[in-house]
Amino acid sequence: MCRIIYNPKYSLYNLGESHPFSPQRTEMLIELLKEWNILTEPIEPNAVLASDLEVIHDRNYINTVEKVSSGINVEDINKFGLGNADNPIFEGMAEGARYQVGGTVLGAKLLMENKANRILQLGGGFHHAHNNFAAGFCIYNDLSLAINEMVNFGWHVVYLDIDVHHGDGVQEMFYSHDYVMTISIHESGEFLFPGKGWVHELGQGSGRALKMNVPLEPFSEGSSYLEFLDKVLKPALSWFKPNALVVQAGADAHFADPLADNLLTTHDYENIFRQIIEFADKSCNGKVLFTLGGGYSSTATPRIWALLYLILNNLDIPEYLPKNWKNHWEQMLGKTIPNTLHDKLPAYEIIPRREEILKINKDVIRRLMDSVSQYWI
Repeated sequence: MCRIIYNPKYSLYNLGESHPFSPQRTEMLIELLKEWNILTEPIEPNAVLASDLEVIHDRNYINTVEKVSSGINVEDINKFGLGNADNPIFEGMAEGARYQVGGTVLGAKLLMENKANRILQLGGGFHHAHNNFAAGFCIYNDLSLAINEMVNFGWHVVYLDIDVHHGDGVQEMFYSHDYVMTISIHESGEFLFPGKGWVHELGQGSGRALKMNVPLEPFSEGSSYLEFLDKVLKPALSWFKPNALVVQAGADAHFADPLADNLLTTHDYENIFRQIIEFADKSCNGKVLFTLGGGYSSTATPRIWALLYLILNNLDIPEYLPKNWKNHWEQMLGKTIPNTLHDKLPAYEIIPRREEILKINKDVIRRLMDSVSQYWI
């Protein structure tokens, strides 16, 4: 059974009506699950305290975030990455973020207490937040705090990031840690924010060869992700033998996403989710915590996360979306939503450099595994 974590107060983390990181995405997902009558009663987490964040965030940074979130004027907020287009200041943002952090931490505790194996946290995934700097729509790093809880419990953890953007904040937090393996597959930083996540970023000290990055060419397709799952994730889990897998399940590698260039379809996402869960079952007794993350196509993201929910709960995949849900959200969005849960194939026109891109991505994976295998004894 998959346990679901969600609190309506997550919606306090609202970056503005025109901002792509909108709570509307999760609202659409929840209403879709309700329309199908398959949403199990979520566990409502409490917000973590600001002081709880000090194990991963600088105290001055936390104090600044909490003050500006309460309407208190603070000078030099730019040095903390606040007050810009990506991370605008708004009332209640700190509280909303702490509720979402609380959800991810609760997921970690449920795993550690053997109260669940599969957990879907309908929020979080703030993988760009740094120790003293907000970035990429993220102010508090829920993933790092949850992983830190597991490490303190004595667990080895694999963090897997399938968001189209590199999971730089989490990698940075555990770059020297030998209990945490971070694995990120993303569009290359040569073309996309945050401009990091290169093959040579392998970790340092006792964490060497435990930080793994697969930077893909723009317009990469599902075949490159399947190659990654087979040639990188599968052997990494088999060798590291973690106690748990934490997954940031950003949906922004979809071909319709406006902020990136990769070309996954919903069919690709279904394959990816199924393989991740299968690997978790084999490598860490099925203990896996999924969070949400990026995903900025309002017509694709809720469908992708609905697939994740269905697969985690061993439910059949419906062919069609409910008409009531579709009609309501088409009026709200002013956009046409597909009739079906899955993308119709072919979903896009064949790209000119298809074989070249696949070859480049294969070479990236080969170079990464050549680099880490010498350390894996």
